[in-house]
Amino acid sequence: MSCSINLKDISYKKDEKILFENVSFDLGHKEKIAIIGKNGVGKSTLLKIIAGLKNQNSGTIDIFHNRINKKEDYEKYRDEIAYLPQDIDNFFLSITVIEDVMFSLLALGVKKAEAYKKSLDILKSLDILHLENRVIYDLSGGEKKLVALAAILIKEPKILLLDEPTNNLDDDGEKKLIDILKSIEKSMIIVSHQKTFIDSLVEKIYILEEKTLKVY
Repeated sequence: MSCSINLKDISYKKDEKILFENVSFDLGHKEKIAIIGKNGVGKSTLLKIIAGLKNQNSGTIDIFHNRINKKEDYEKYRDEIAYLPQDIDNFFLSITVIEDVMFSLLALGVKKAEAYKKSLDILKSLDILHLENRVIYDLSGGEKKLVALAAILIKEPKILLLDEPTNNLDDDGEKKLIDILKSIEKSMIIVSHQKTFIDSLVEKIYILEEKTLKVY
C-alpha cells in the first residue's frame, strides 16, 4: 500500500513536560484511521504536527515519500492536506456560506463563475445547498461543521485531518457525516472520542496513552 503519510519516532514536549514520544505509524493511500485517547494526552497536538501547524521536538515525517524537516516544507502540500480544527468558531473567512466556500478558489485565481459553480456542487454533495446565502454565524454548530468541511473539500485535497468532527452534531448530523466521509475516497486521520462514530468509518484505530501511540 502506498503511504500518504509516514511518522517515525515523533516526540513532543511542552514546558519541559513530555506529551508523547516515539510515535510512529503509516497512513496508506485512501486509508481511514482514527486516534483516540483521554483528554489532554496530545491527540490534537499530534494532528497539528501532522498538519504542519506545530513542530515536533524529534522524529521524522514523510508526506508522499518526501521528508518534511520544518513547517516551511509543508508549503507545497498545503492544498493537498486539509485540516479541520476542533473549534471552528474562528475558521471562517467570509460572512455567508457561499462566499466562504468560494474564498479559497478565488484566492487561487479561479474565475468567479467557475468558483461559484464548484461551490454549489460541493454544497449540494453535502446536502447543505439550502444554506448557500445564510450568514455563517447564524447557523447551528452542526451546520457550521458541514460548511467548514465544504470549505476544505473545495480544493480537492488528498488527505483529510479531522479533529473531533462530530462536536456539536446531533445523532442525525453524526449519521449524515458518517455517510459523507464514507463516500469520500481520501486518506483520513480522525481524532475523536466518539467510538461508535469511528467504528463505523475507519479501518484502524490507534490509542494515544502512556505518552505513546498503540494499535487499539
